[in-house]
Amino acid sequence: MLRHIRYLTAVAEHQNFTRAAEALHVSQPTLSQQIKQLEHSLHVRLLDRSGRTVRLTDAGETYLRYARRALRELDAGTRAIHDVQDLSRGSLRLAMTPTFTAYLIGPLVERFSTRHPGITLSVQEMTQDRIEAALAEGTLDLGIAFAEGRSSEIETQALFVETLGLVVGNNHPRAGAQAPMALRELEQEGLVLLSSDFATRRHIDLHFRDHGIAPRIAIEADSISAIVEIIRRGQLATVLPEAITREQPRLHLVDLSPAIPHRTAALLRRKGAYVSAASQAFSELSSTWG
Repeated sequence: MLRHIRYLTAVAEHQNFTRAAEALHVSQPTLSQQIKQLEHSLHVRLLDRSGRTVRLTDAGETYLRYARRALRELDAGTRAIHDVQDLSRGSLRLAMTPTFTAYLIGPLVERFSTRHPGITLSVQEMTQDRIEAALAEGTLDLGIAFAEGRSSEIETQALFVETLGLVVGNNHPRAGAQAPMALRELEQEGLVLLSSDFATRRHIDLHFRDHGIAPRIAIEADSISAIVEIIRRGQLATVLPEAITREQPRLHLVDLSPAIPHRTAALLRRKGAYVSAASQAFSELSSTWG
């Protein structure tokens, strides 16, 4: 039955038997036969094969929703069996939003790996929306993002408060300035910001709107490292966590008035998810940060 469910999931994702068979490394006739066996055992049609793409029927949508939930629980059970409580071995799947990869991931992972060298750590960078979706699907164990999440399936553990400010390079006229910069003056600056896909950008835009500010966005990027290099080498400015200026050379923090509201960095996990020894150890380490 597990094989049948995985096959149905692949067809639903690819909406095509050929591509699903290639992804599963089985022949198309074998895949079709297995799906028909599943439909026969359930006495219901799960797939609509009449169009150019293969789609789930209403019954298929309902069945797959429950089947995926069962697969998550079975995967968690497998991980639990292999989980070693003394942390001599194990694995941890972690993701965090881009701002944290710029200053948090290095020291945090280094400390965790030093304490638990037997744990295999997988680290990904993605938006908070994607982190929450991956946690809900069971493809991640933990995420580091912000407490202001939107999914009811996710629970959060507050870690520390993150402060945002204007960040400039050595060539910017404000480099080394002590006096705060009025928020209205940002309209005269060329800004390099993360794209609107990211929670940090939405947080910044909300502050601008609340104060009637319409700054000039010169560049949008999906990479913190790219933004840092642009700022470091030119006269543009950005808005980033102040902690980045402590980790990156030739960057300067300029206070804004009124300041951008603080955010609470948080550890995210799926409600009711199995908590492995590795997850628990990482959670405890993270709680001492900041």
